[in-house]
Amino acid sequence: MEKVLINNEKQFLIELFHQAVAAADPNILIDKYLPQKPKGRTIIIGIGKASAAMALAFEKVWQKANYGALEGLIVTSKDNEKQLKQIETIIAAHPVPDENSKIAATRMLNLISNLTKNDLVVALISGGGSSLLSLPAGNLSAEDKRAVNQALLASGVPIAKMNCVRKHLSMIKGGRLAKAAHPAKVVSLVISDVPGDEPALVASGPTIADGTTRQDALDVIKNYDLQLPERVMNWLKSEKSQAPFPNDKEFNNNEVFLIANAQMSLQAAANWAEKQNIKTHIISDAIEGEAREIGKEHALLARQIATKKHILKPPILLLSGGETTVTLKNKSGKGGRNSEYLLSFALNIMGKKNIFALACDTDGIDGSENNAGAYCDGTSIKRMKEKLIEGQEYLNQNNAYCAFKAIDDLIFTGATATNVNDFRAILIR
Repeated sequence: MEKVLINNEKQFLIELFHQAVAAADPNILIDKYLPQKPKGRTIIIGIGKASAAMALAFEKVWQKANYGALEGLIVTSKDNEKQLKQIETIIAAHPVPDENSKIAATRMLNLISNLTKNDLVVALISGGGSSLLSLPAGNLSAEDKRAVNQALLASGVPIAKMNCVRKHLSMIKGGRLAKAAHPAKVVSLVISDVPGDEPALVASGPTIADGTTRQDALDVIKNYDLQLPERVMNWLKSEKSQAPFPNDKEFNNNEVFLIANAQMSLQAAANWAEKQNIKTHIISDAIEGEAREIGKEHALLARQIATKKHILKPPILLLSGGETTVTLKNKSGKGGRNSEYLLSFALNIMGKKNIFALACDTDGIDGSENNAGAYCDGTSIKRMKEKLIEGQEYLNQNNAYCAFKAIDDLIFTGATATNVNDFRAILIR
């Protein structure tokens, strides 16, 4: 039973989200994975939304260990920039690459080339890196890569398959960056934002090969009916597009450490709730699928539990993570996968007085807008109607942001400097 009276379900769920994000804070993670000082140079490269925070934490623990000078370069998004002392920062665009994405990739490739076996490269990898670090292969242009990213983002392709396509169109992804650093040792510290936590899929694996083939990439394009530029298709059909394989000799001396993931954050949230004697069940940390469909499924599960027709009994807190997708029907709609999930959820718990939910992206930005996500309860759809908003119509138009904005139930945190993907919490009283 509930030990602490929850007077405000919305504030309870927001605090729960903060607990999940705090568990993936690089400042409490990096010092556990400090590599030994090499005989030669130590070069830090960072890719992703959390890379600046990871680099800042690394600088601190390296200095504390009295290991001497560092050098390096990271690329992150503008909202995640940190003041670094020894490591340079480039700000690039997300989720679609810009010119700085190419500049960062070119400079990073040059930085780690011509190293010796006495040198060490530490790669700080987190989600968002596929866009932030982009160097088109062959005769492909930056515009070709942008067209690919836009097509992938609009099509509902799962993140693993997105990254399969991306890495076969790149000079830097799919392990190519680490291969260029050979014979230096490469240690990759990874904060995972992908379901299943395969490190090679995070940021399209610039320092980690995963074994997918160019035929796998072509199959994704065919199965999702993606319309891509002719140059892209011609490149994928050539043998030159094949990314490195994990058993290539250049990777033999490298190390990979997964330092944070969705499960760790979900467990931290569960521990916090259970200290207040609130029974908690983690559904899964790796849920994929269309956001609105997952929202409907979770709403039906919550209703079943609320009416005591399920093995799980109220009061209970349900937690889940992973990365859902959105197939855009209206490109001018505002929102992201978490707000779309939640609007679908709200439509399917309409009128239920004992169900409350929150869905947010742990990086603090959900899709196209500046909110982390949103909150809903059984009154949400009614309150929307009072504002002349039809929830189903807004869901059909991929416009969940505007629906929740009208009832003041968007969640704003700003950039969190980490990224372990979706966080969803359902409280059933």
